Amino acid sequence: MSNGDPAQRPINGERRAAARDKARQLREAHRKQERRRRAAIRSTIITLVVAAAAIVAVVIVSSIHEPSRGPANMASDGILIGKGMKVDRTSAAAADAKPVANKPDSSGQTVSIVTYVDYLCPYCGDFERTNADQIGKLVDSGAATIEIHPIPLLASHSNGTKYSLRADNAVACVANYDPNSFWALNKALFENQPQENTAGLTDQQLKNLVKQSGAKNYDSIAKCIDDGRYEQWAQNALDRTLTGPIPNSSVKQLKGTPLVLVNGKQYGGSLTDADEFRGFIVKAQADTYSTPTPTPTPTATSTK
Repeated sequence: MSNGDPAQRPINGERRAAARDKARQLREAHRKQERRRRAAIRSTIITLVVAAAAIVAVVIVSSIHEPSRGPANMASDGILIGKGMKVDRTSAAAADAKPVANKPDSSGQTVSIVTYVDYLCPYCGDFERTNADQIGKLVDSGAATIEIHPIPLLASHSNGTKYSLRADNAVACVANYDPNSFWALNKALFENQPQENTAGLTDQQLKNLVKQSGAKNYDSIAKCIDDGRYEQWAQNALDRTLTGPIPNSSVKQLKGTPLVLVNGKQYGGSLTDADEFRGFIVKAQADTYSTPTPTPTPTATSTK
């Protein structure tokens, strides 16, 4: 049997060597490609792990943020306005902090008027519109102080907009940034009071009233309103009044608005009769500071 042309054997050998070399190159290329693929997978995994860790860190940091705070100048959960319509300044406290009650005047020179009001409450509106002018004059002259506690009791009575809560947030923003315009805004809110069980004023309308009330630092106040910054504080303040007791009075807890106190005595008269409320102020002041006439001590009569 012929083994073929001997001249072809080297050629066939070269082809086999070339094939082996080609196979080796392909295997090497495959190994390099596999190494690159694995490196890419490891890099992707590392990137994902780092990203996940960053997300977890953000969540943890966000969950350990500083507790929300209440507004400055409302440490009692109300704002105290005195002579010249100037506000008694206090520092801000945590939204859930126990309120610090204001101390009534013990000299007998100043009447203490305290109101707990809801900006959607129609009865609050009746009282405020009837008595705001005479209260303002008494306070401006120094004959009285007014301490106003905004209470979002009717937050669920505004077609889902939580108007009472938003209005309380707005006045708290003003108390924080320009407290001396609080009285003007309080009055404006009742003069423009929406009806109960309506959507109430929008945040923009609230900001318009802030501007019309002459508040300074308007940009800061507007952002505060948009952020709803003091809504949690307002809700906490409501909870505290519902739990009670009401400071500087014999009232155990808030049962409705308006709650009006004069020298700690609860007013229960007409909400639309300014004369009746004025008479109550005079009587409360007399009852609080009148000095009883001492009863003479009988002396023995000599029979001698």
